[in-house]
Amino acid sequence: MIRGGFCRSGWITTQNVPTFSLVMINDIQVHLRPVLYGLIGFPLGHSFSKRYFTQKFRTEGIHNTFYELFPLEEIEQFPDLLEKNPGLKGVNVTIPYKKAVIPYLNELDETAAAIGAVNCISISPGNYLKGYNTDAIGFEQSLCRAGEGHWATRRTEAIILGDGGAANAVQYVLTKMKMNCVMVSRKVSPVPGAAVPVISWEDLRGHLMHLKSKKSGEPVLIINTTPLGMAPSVQDCPQLPFELLGPEHLVFDLIYNPEETLLLQRAEQQGCSTLNGLEMLYLQAEAAWAIWSANPS
Repeated sequence: MIRGGFCRSGWITTQNVPTFSLVMINDIQVHLRPVLYGLIGFPLGHSFSKRYFTQKFRTEGIHNTFYELFPLEEIEQFPDLLEKNPGLKGVNVTIPYKKAVIPYLNELDETAAAIGAVNCISISPGNYLKGYNTDAIGFEQSLCRAGEGHWATRRTEAIILGDGGAANAVQYVLTKMKMNCVMVSRKVSPVPGAAVPVISWEDLRGHLMHLKSKKSGEPVLIINTTPLGMAPSVQDCPQLPFELLGPEHLVFDLIYNPEETLLLQRAEQQGCSTLNGLEMLYLQAEAAWAIWSANPS
């Protein structure tokens, strides 16, 4: 049976997930409702999450458990999704709902509350929803591994491209690491949740020139948290003054599909160190699984 909830473009379906599974316990046939996890956001064609968790469940022998994609055109469809899928025990959250989903939650953990964005939700009996931010965990761990810790342990200037939920998580981590950082945003007014200076894209060139003029030898970390360059729009790229970049820069693109975005290609041509978001994806996914596994069913 295919179960699902209605959205404007059709039914949000949990394809190939049975309503109940028949198992044997002490030679007695028992019908068990499958355990379901998933991802909400829109669009979701770029996501590797279903593939990752499906393979994890298979290789680790986690039976009667499924992971599905739920492309919600509007966050207002979230309650209906929960009602139509009573086996749902947890969801990941991606663009554009990491901030917008918060009013639908019963509780935030301390880190998610500090960041002001959620990318992981546990669902307890009675549809009690608690939000977490495992983006921060994945980003911090991935950054600390980059260049054998070179970028995380030295005094580093940081530039965050974007002002969404992922940018908030990155800002939280960099502030904790005591890095000097700025956020680059299209918004002229102050960005909600931003605890660091915010500059415009037009001011980015001047900021990079200022850092270059200091000649301090300090590395400069540039993190792209925008969806520019994400599949299928692989020809998109943040508008950086690439001629100002060089070996002192690490360009960290949180996008993982494609593995090498146009941003990373152009940065490499300037001699920059580069890092994509694939390891961060795996690390935050494992952190999410740890949360879900500890949650009472």
